[in-house]
Amino acid sequence: MSVDEDARWLDWVTKQFESIAGDDKEIDLEEFKTALKVKESFFAERFFALFDSDGSGSISLDELLKALNLLIHGSETDKLHFLFQVYDVDGMRSLPPNQHIFEEKEESGIPGGKTHTYSSGSIDPDELRTVLKSCLRESAISLPEEKLDDLTLALFESADRDNSGSITFEELKAELEKFPEVMENLTISAANWLKPPNIDRKRQTPRYLTPAYWHNNSRKLLFLCCYVCLNILLFTLAALKHTAYGIWIMIAKGCGQCLNFNCALVLMLRRCLTWLRATWVVRILPLDQYVILHHLVGYAIFGFTVVHTAAHVTNFEPIHFCILVMAYCCTSFIFQFWEYLLTTRPGIGWISGTASITGVILQLLIILMLVCSSTFVRRSGHFEIFYWTHLSYIWVWLLLILHCPNFWKWFVVPGVIFLLEKIVGLAVSRIGGLYIVEVNLLPSKVTHLVIKRPQFFHFKPGDYVYINIPVIAKYEWHPFTISSAPEQQDTLWLHIRSLGQWTNRLYEHFRRPQVMIPEAKRLTKSLQNKPKQSQCYVDGPYGTPTRRIFTSEHAVLIGAGIGITPFASILQSIMYRMRKQNCPNCNYSWCENLKDHEMNLRKVDFIWINRDQKSFEWFVSLLTKLEMDQADEEPEGRFLEMHMYMTSALSKNDMKAIGLQMALDLLAKKEKRDSITGLRTRTQPGRPDWSKVFQKVAEEKKGKVHVFFCGSPALAKVIKAQCEQFGFKFYKENF
Repeated sequence: MSVDEDARWLDWVTKQFESIAGDDKEIDLEEFKTALKVKESFFAERFFALFDSDGSGSISLDELLKALNLLIHGSETDKLHFLFQVYDVDGMRSLPPNQHIFEEKEESGIPGGKTHTYSSGSIDPDELRTVLKSCLRESAISLPEEKLDDLTLALFESADRDNSGSITFEELKAELEKFPEVMENLTISAANWLKPPNIDRKRQTPRYLTPAYWHNNSRKLLFLCCYVCLNILLFTLAALKHTAYGIWIMIAKGCGQCLNFNCALVLMLRRCLTWLRATWVVRILPLDQYVILHHLVGYAIFGFTVVHTAAHVTNFEPIHFCILVMAYCCTSFIFQFWEYLLTTRPGIGWISGTASITGVILQLLIILMLVCSSTFVRRSGHFEIFYWTHLSYIWVWLLLILHCPNFWKWFVVPGVIFLLEKIVGLAVSRIGGLYIVEVNLLPSKVTHLVIKRPQFFHFKPGDYVYINIPVIAKYEWHPFTISSAPEQQDTLWLHIRSLGQWTNRLYEHFRRPQVMIPEAKRLTKSLQNKPKQSQCYVDGPYGTPTRRIFTSEHAVLIGAGIGITPFASILQSIMYRMRKQNCPNCNYSWCENLKDHEMNLRKVDFIWINRDQKSFEWFVSLLTKLEMDQADEEPEGRFLEMHMYMTSALSKNDMKAIGLQMALDLLAKKEKRDSITGLRTRTQPGRPDWSKVFQKVAEEKKGKVHVFFCGSPALAKVIKAQCEQFGFKFYKENF
């Protein structure tokens, strides 16, 4: 932080202290733990003991500020001494009376100069093990006691250079200097103990106004421009035809014509879109953003509907309305407002009298669909609400045909295509009895389904299907990405995270038969189910943006949590294509399908971000196999590089995690595998620094970079913004 930011942060700490301390102006240990918000009390107790310079059992504001000033403005040695004191659990006992780590003394010969006095203790193996055990708990990492002993031994042997049986301050300093990133992070770690205030940053140009944004979103922006212009044209032409009836009728008719167009455009023709992805059209139309555009058209329909209805209601006056009705129906009755809205007496509409009632019902149905399609409903475990209310589109189309005499002209072509898609999908899903041949229940309530693959079922890596399992819900179809490779001929894999009613019922259905089994020795439990108990239907496959993976030169695959599923399929397919085949009669080797015209890949970076340790077990066997296939280094470096991140683990810029991360690095180097996942790839703590990640990718210069992402929308925005800065193409999994 800058000098000004440091001053603001210390000012904020002072105010926080005063609000917590109360009348006595002192903070005890429990209040200190609350302020630090730590899971493991070990570190709070160590920090508290070091801050409590007078040993009174409480910390005053002066003691706190003196300590924080030292840790922020002190030298590198000052901060290393503090870290040493944290690890030297019994070191405080070696201090002389009335002397403390933060005690300042005048430095002789230098007017006003001050130096800091520290204890001269040492860290023995038991102390180091206690610290590392607390670090593991704080990072939510679960390792067996034997592995903890290995970590302690690895760090202790590396640091104890003179084999004295203890680590001195100089030895710890020398060990830390082997890890430059640790030394760099140590200078900023103090500010992480208390939550600092939001610091105003310089205003930057909005990303929507940057050249990179316009370049990377050119197809979508061109489509939106054409879409807006077409709506304006339709509105204008329809309004001009009704100038004789006043401004409100002009607005209503203009919106009505736009509704005709949008209600026909909003159809989700997934099979057609999947087919178009294989044609030149994908280079012109923004097919990768079709879900976003579907949402946009839905909001436009809602907006036009509200204005259309409001214009008709505002126009209602008995005298004027009588003239309008006479023009349409040759009647001379005057109606009351409620009759105009809720009865057939006005006689307006394609079928006499239907316009008013169908209009009110349409308005209610569109509002219901919009509300139940919101992200809050879909991602709050109530997907079924969205699913069933969205089926109201059938009634919407029928009512629109009755409501508007011209709607059928707009709807006939897309409606026929949509109907054919549904018929084909129903026929394909029912051909050949499909059964779930195996179920694996994985950690964090993930259900791995192994389904018998239909004979003529062909798909691309990253595609998804709709699945129906009658024993779970007879009429519900839910979309999931295929996690197996197309080259796997006999079965399809689906990995389904339990996040809603249907997915939870699925998990519980297959968990029930093994309730009586003792807690398994393995975290993954397999069941062999009889076909009659596990019948299912599959509709698809449907394409996604990841179909373009093999046309990329340098692909970066980013999966967050269960978002790894499309990339599991892609990674397997890549290795199938690149796997070396050896001739049985000689030593000649070649690569299967290497001349595939679709295969332009020169480098693949796979990044998997998980919240906890258990989530890595979903695909650890697959990733291990991929590492084995790449055991030998290639002349130009590895074709596939994997990067694992665990967000619950304390990052390297947190003083509480420095020792643990050093130990994990040392042990991984010694055993040639990561202690958390068992992979050769070292699991990194915390979240990725995307600017550094993409900077490294750009420096490799392996060709045009395409970034493919599957995960939370919030993270997608962050990554997309970074891609725009570096000029990378960004694709998000949408279905």
